[in-house]
Amino acid sequence: MHANESNSPNESHPMDFNDCDSHQTPERCTFDYAVIRVVPRVEREEFMNVGVIVYCAERGFLAAKVELDSDRLKAFAPELDAQQIEDYLQTIPLICDGGQAAGPIGASPQRARFHWLVAPRSTLVQTSPVHCGLSDNPAEALECLMDKLVRLPSTDKYSS
Repeated sequence: MHANESNSPNESHPMDFNDCDSHQTPERCTFDYAVIRVVPRVEREEFMNVGVIVYCAERGFLAAKVELDSDRLKAFAPELDAQQIEDYLQTIPLICDGGQAAGPIGASPQRARFHWLVAPRSTLVQTSPVHCGLSDNPAEALECLMDKLVRLPSTDKYSS
């Protein structure tokens, strides 16, 4: 982690994701991102991170990755229907891609789709506040964010 890097939602400087980029170029860009969360009981303010949305206007990039660990969800909130949540979550990357498959919102510009996706909601699926980052490659930053914020670290000390 860089000295100016912080996971605090109140950070004043963008997170630098160059350590995650394998193809560094001189043209770094800023991007916005939000973490996708499953919130079983809104009143308890407990959640499980299940994905990330990244938007970089400079590169015309809007994408989301979603990975729902159904075993982890069952342990966290056994009353929830994992398949129903998975079906809902899979609409998020479709909305990022735009077009008819995304429904009426798919015809909107990328910026409008991003802001629609990250708008505050009191539902089972929510997003974190929007954060900013700095990277050579927004697609690689998305993978890095998934590793840092969604995927559980490997517990196998012998894996490479």
